[in-house]
Amino acid sequence: MQSPEASTAAISTRTHLYLTLAAFADEVVGTLARLIAYVGALALFAILALAALGQLPELRGDDPADKPGWSTADRSHPAFALSRIDSSEKTASYAIFRHPEGGRKDVMRWASAADQPLAELEIYREGGEFDVARPVATDLAVQMGLGAATPLEQAGLIETKFGPVALFRPIGADKGTLACLGYLKRNEEPGLQISGFSCQGDTMPARRAAIACTLNRLTLLTSGNEPKLAELFARAELKRRACDLAGSPDWLLGAANAQLRGAL
Repeated sequence: MQSPEASTAAISTRTHLYLTLAAFADEVVGTLARLIAYVGALALFAILALAALGQLPELRGDDPADKPGWSTADRSHPAFALSRIDSSEKTASYAIFRHPEGGRKDVMRWASAADQPLAELEIYREGGEFDVARPVATDLAVQMGLGAATPLEQAGLIETKFGPVALFRPIGADKGTLACLGYLKRNEEPGLQISGFSCQGDTMPARRAAIACTLNRLTLLTSGNEPKLAELFARAELKRRACDLAGSPDWLLGAANAQLRGAL
């Protein structure tokens, strides 16, 4: 039979063993908890890093230099033309440009017998790329073959079938030789911008008349899926006027000059 002292010693040993095992178990649980928290933190950082890397292309896309711009649309068909004055008129060059965000530009150009820029007409159907905050005179100066920083000033208005059209010229042009005239007409609905320049005529009235005649002769060949564009041109045709050739005696009727007609 076990003595009371031996029983007490055995109980004390078992209690100590239990406490040791319990402490060890607590230590293991604590270590596992810290390890799980550490691994979870690493996983969170990895997820955040991957998410950040995934956003880098979009952030780089905010740089205008990385954005896709205008490109020539060789397979697109002309949507506009200029009605003929007579059968001797020569065909102008016609180029079409498209933007990935939906914009389209139809550009007609004419050159003199010496292959010098004589006139240009651009019909810009605006897409998501259109920046309302960008000064219109900047693009117009580039169209006219001037630097983007060249300041322009208004040179009056002309009346056309599209309504009043603003004219522009380089500041100080009246102090020297007769400068080419730029013009701009913007329509809100549908979003459409008609612009260009003309160097035709030896006097200011002649150049104003040349631009008015160009715009009055502008016709729509096809509107595609844009009924509002067709409606705009249909309303404009009701206000169409004949060209005032008397106001522009040198209005590209000579055989030595390129004649104004959009390519069909």
